[in-house]
Amino acid sequence: MSRALSGRAGSVGLVVATVLTTALTIWLSLALYDQHETEQRRQDILAAARQSALNFTSLDYRHYDRDSANVLEGATGDFKKQFAAQTEELTKLVAENESVSEGQVLEAGIVRSDEHSARVLVVADSKVTNTAAPKGEARTYRLQLDLVYRDGRWLTSDVEFVG
Repeated sequence: MSRALSGRAGSVGLVVATVLTTALTIWLSLALYDQHETEQRRQDILAAARQSALNFTSLDYRHYDRDSANVLEGATGDFKKQFAAQTEELTKLVAENESVSEGQVLEAGIVRSDEHSARVLVVADSKVTNTAAPKGEARTYRLQLDLVYRDGRWLTSDVEFVG
């Protein structure tokens, strides 16, 4: 009887070890998946913010319709409405001054984010030429962008110039 009892204890121990190993594997897999999802969301947010800032700082009077459309494509909410409402006036102003701005994003960092929204700080430079500065002048922008996740994309809902 002691051999039978010993065999059962060994079998029970093996079953317990298997169950614990399986549970641990599932838990680690879920944690790894969650970590991957979080990192992917972070990368998507930064990519959207960088593109939005680049679109916002790269404008050419010769192609302003296309450039303003690029800004609007990545925008939503009040920001989109405000930018769209100013497009006609901006088109005239940019054309009159023959403005060309070549933007470059230097840095971007997430201030906060969740599955549905994010705030990102972006530092961008641009070289601006126009009738007042035909040789061009350098400008540095510090932007705070608020983004929201809509229809599978991160869109800019607000842009503020900061410090």
